[in-house]
Amino acid sequence: MNLTDFPLFDAHFHVIDPVYPLVENQGFLPSPFSCEEYLQQMASLPLQGGVVVSGSYQAYDQDYLLAALKKLGPNYVGVTQLPPTVEDDQLRALDAAGVRGLRFNLYRAESLEVDQLESIAKRVHELVNWHVEIYADAPLIDRLSDLIARLPAVSIDHLALSRRASKPLLKLVEQGVRVKASGFGRLESDPIPLLRELYGANQECLMFGSDLPSTRAPRPFSLQDLDRIGDALCDNGVRRVLYDNALKFYRIERSG
Repeated sequence: MNLTDFPLFDAHFHVIDPVYPLVENQGFLPSPFSCEEYLQQMASLPLQGGVVVSGSYQAYDQDYLLAALKKLGPNYVGVTQLPPTVEDDQLRALDAAGVRGLRFNLYRAESLEVDQLESIAKRVHELVNWHVEIYADAPLIDRLSDLIARLPAVSIDHLALSRRASKPLLKLVEQGVRVKASGFGRLESDPIPLLRELYGANQECLMFGSDLPSTRAPRPFSLQDLDRIGDALCDNGVRRVLYDNALKFYRIERSG
């Protein structure tokens, strides 16, 4: 299967511009990674757009994200981090600039408190039709599964760092929760069985993400990660995971 035959939408990558403030997280500060570096690394692929995701080290800064979206153009949107005190006018302004989701980084324990998650998730969905994205490992996803099921729209990062799909995760996927097929270099096992399980539970759930520049991952993104998706799924499944599912979830208008 030649994956360059399929259009590609990258639903998870980071831009790290040291012009804007960075916050040390667990003793870590990332190296710079510009929009230009990202596009250069993806130049061999039929990239049609993507999602700039705020990292823990960017805290609540919005300036870097707005600058990146302006550089990248209309087929790119953002996912940001915000305090629960964010005002409605700021949410509307960010939405107009192309932000489409709110991220909770529970894995690094530097995001909003879990007990604040439900109220702000419902608020941003009602006001600007945003979803929430959760970065957490499988045990925490399982513990929070009842709460996650109550949220209006959800995506889970990096396959929940799972080896296999737990029953709570499969149930969430069956109920419409999305999962990023990203961060394969963060997993200790081959993702193919997990991809097949999740896709079998809901063909719309998986969305490819490069996770570039793969900060703190034991192994960075490589083109072999795309091969894993091809090995796991049929042609129709590959197109959904690489392109269709994310376009629908992030409300990107097709160019043709």
